[in-house]
Amino acid sequence: MDGISDVAVGVKRGSDELSMYSSPNSAMSSISDGASNGSDSKKLRVEEAPPSRVLHIRKLPNEASETEVIALGLPFGKVTNILTLKGKNQAFLEMGTEETAVTMVNYYTTVTPHIRNVPVFIQYSNHKELKTDNGNQRTQAVLQAVSAVQSGGSPSSDVQEALAAASSPVLRIIIDNMFYPVTLDVLQQIFSKFGTVMKIITFTKNNQFQALLQFSEPVNAQQAKLALDGQNIYNSCCTLRIDFSKLVNLNVKYNNDKSRDYTRPELPAGDGQPSLDTSVAAFSKDSGSLLGKIPGALNPLSAAAAAAAAAGRVALSGQNGSSGVLLVSNLNEEMVTPQSLFTLFGVYGDVQRVKILYNKKDSALIQMSDGNQAQLAMSHLNGQKMYGKIIRVTLSKHQTVALPRDGLDDQGLTKDFNNSPLHRFKKPGSKNFQNIFPPSATLHLSNVPQDVAEDDLRLLFSNAGGTVKAFKFFQDRKMALIQMSTVEEAIQALIDLHNYNMGGSQHLRVSFSKSTI
Repeated sequence: MDGISDVAVGVKRGSDELSMYSSPNSAMSSISDGASNGSDSKKLRVEEAPPSRVLHIRKLPNEASETEVIALGLPFGKVTNILTLKGKNQAFLEMGTEETAVTMVNYYTTVTPHIRNVPVFIQYSNHKELKTDNGNQRTQAVLQAVSAVQSGGSPSSDVQEALAAASSPVLRIIIDNMFYPVTLDVLQQIFSKFGTVMKIITFTKNNQFQALLQFSEPVNAQQAKLALDGQNIYNSCCTLRIDFSKLVNLNVKYNNDKSRDYTRPELPAGDGQPSLDTSVAAFSKDSGSLLGKIPGALNPLSAAAAAAAAAGRVALSGQNGSSGVLLVSNLNEEMVTPQSLFTLFGVYGDVQRVKILYNKKDSALIQMSDGNQAQLAMSHLNGQKMYGKIIRVTLSKHQTVALPRDGLDDQGLTKDFNNSPLHRFKKPGSKNFQNIFPPSATLHLSNVPQDVAEDDLRLLFSNAGGTVKAFKFFQDRKMALIQMSTVEEAIQALIDLHNYNMGGSQHLRVSFSKSTI
């Protein structure tokens, strides 16, 4: 089979030799791949089909293109022919050799392939080669373009996306709904199950955490994208959006918490950056050597673990091993209340309990639902100004906040919010996970009654002790943006007016916005 021509294009056959392939809607009765009527006998033959370089792909999405089908096979070797049956959501893909087809099938038995986020199914065909006519000129043009590129030519616009998947070892990763912090080491743990991770660079662009990650081989990048694109690192949040970078090599200058070259542990940390732990720098192909060093990460145990992740059955635990209790100090003890702390810290997690310390009323303990929420709140609120004082937020050694003993009056300094209806994140998959931003002067308002005018809202927020700089209604007038003169004013307005009764049963919802007016 090694001597087969690069692409079988336009081969005319007799009526008894698959000439029906020229019509996508023709009957499949002459094909023994068991895809037409689903009879038991045909299903049996499908399951027992011996290895073949022709693969049968089923349950394709209606809008799937030939290019996307070809992209499934490109990482494993030469693609020599394709037949798509649009009316039946199926395709046949012919690989250059039986060996590459076997490699492809073996891989996709552990990692479910997806096209446009729809799982598709791949099996051996009973045909040993595809014999097609020249009925679909576009398909033949795509194959010819692929063949030209595989021989060293330049990609056409039709196949550029598919070829990128086969040629670039570098992935561009965007984290959506970043409710919990995602570190460089967590990314290494997750992606290393698909191959050797050489380099990672992390950065923030357009208020989104992003990363460039380089594998040793392009096929590893393709496999990782297939398995992980659209998956959540943590339950209901931190969604991976993955595509291929135009870069083929990353230039890493420093090994620190923002970038790392695992092949060069001797690189400096850079000015003002923490030095790299030698246990992390000592990279090997066995990514299991890092197990246990990154709490909460998806352990790269095996290909089966990768398949489970692709199927959505495995998510990170949502716990980072740290305490869920925060110590907040330098509070304005004349102004602060458990309710005000609940409202502010509730922007970043579900606050369970708040305790203002009896003998040190400028300090408080705040218990979040878990350690990751505590980390998130700390990263966003430490150093912010609340009631005229810059607050300090650190992790507490306490594991829980104790309630006062029965009969003991603690002057309302401790409050249990477990059953509060105002938790923002109790509902799995809530849209609130997608709208977590640092404190800013611009606030996002929702649940605005239709009869409330701009002047009403400007007056309401001015009375909260601030100056309204700008205002903008969304088109449906149920939501709006309002900009205060300072971040401190916005923080106070959020504390005072989140859940404000606007009349009837409608309560205003207030959160920080990443937008400006």
